[in-house]
Amino acid sequence: MTAIDPTAHLTDEQIEELGRELDAIRDEIIASRGEKDAAYIRKVISAQRKLELTSRGILLFSFFPPAWLIGTAGLSVAKIMDNMEIGHNILHGQWDWMRDPKIHSTTWEWDHVSPAEQWKHSHNELHHTYTNVIGKDNDLGYGIMRVDEDQKWHPMHLGQPVWNFINACFFEYGIAAYDLELGKNLHKRRRNNPEFRARAKAVGRKIRKQVLKDYVIHPLLSGPSFLTTLAATFTANLIRNLWSHSVIMCGHFPEGVQVFERRSIKGETRGQWYLRQMMGSANISGSKAMHFMTGNLSHQIEHHLFPDLPSNRYAEVAVKVKALFEKYELEYVTGPLPKQVFSAWRKVFRLSLPNRKPKVKAPSRDKELVAA
Repeated sequence: MTAIDPTAHLTDEQIEELGRELDAIRDEIIASRGEKDAAYIRKVISAQRKLELTSRGILLFSFFPPAWLIGTAGLSVAKIMDNMEIGHNILHGQWDWMRDPKIHSTTWEWDHVSPAEQWKHSHNELHHTYTNVIGKDNDLGYGIMRVDEDQKWHPMHLGQPVWNFINACFFEYGIAAYDLELGKNLHKRRRNNPEFRARAKAVGRKIRKQVLKDYVIHPLLSGPSFLTTLAATFTANLIRNLWSHSVIMCGHFPEGVQVFERRSIKGETRGQWYLRQMMGSANISGSKAMHFMTGNLSHQIEHHLFPDLPSNRYAEVAVKVKALFEKYELEYVTGPLPKQVFSAWRKVFRLSLPNRKPKVKAPSRDKELVAA
């Protein structure tokens, strides 16, 4: 059902002033980046590598149940750290200012089946430019779900809770598929496109590399623990996929997060772009450990506003951003992880069904919002 625009009370002048205030927050952080921030990311990378190496060492003895449990838990955490706080944020260019060729968005490759270069295009260039714009943002529903009541319902949508769960279990493969825009490229003419074929081959090479590392080399190194190490690695990848999927869902899909029509971004100003990021995102509240394990994507609102600022600074940015929400009388959507997961899945189920009530069109303006 189309709802009243939650930003309708703002004038164009207020929206541009909001943009200037957010620019000032960004400039302040950029000016204050320094050795403390650089030491942080180097420490995290070192800790992740040590944890992964230790966990794989313990899994050499994974035929002992306690070793299997400890090694699997450690490997799961190491993989989450690699994808969330390290890989995702480095590939956003958050640490490029250090000019360290080993920690740079142009050289980093992560423990993931999606090649870094392809992910940067679909995520950094498309998702963060067209956040929550239906038909432009591939991350919105991952191209397999109905995400708004104004979208036409088809019987196939009844299965979207199942598709979403399968996608969660094999999330890294789902990301690789929509990085390739696999759905629209399966047509024979598109499939034979040289550019698509080159990208598909790159994904194939990355998948082979990951499978060889996780399911052949490391289990073989375990000798008599081959099968238990194989099971441990599969379990660690499953846990990592379910966790990262949950974090992404909580940041983009809970009740209260807005989605947008294509026409709403025509002629969009800097202030309007900022406003769309604010209304199209949700946060996860919790401890420092929670923020760290989400790659600080628990501060999804702040990340969408400033995707290339160092992740360790989002907590301090969040205080100032929340104050702006209050100043401009906007809803700052946040909540603990269980609440946000429940809210997101409730919407998945709700939108899998046809609309129960007739749509009520609300007054619109140039930057029309459609409530998800």
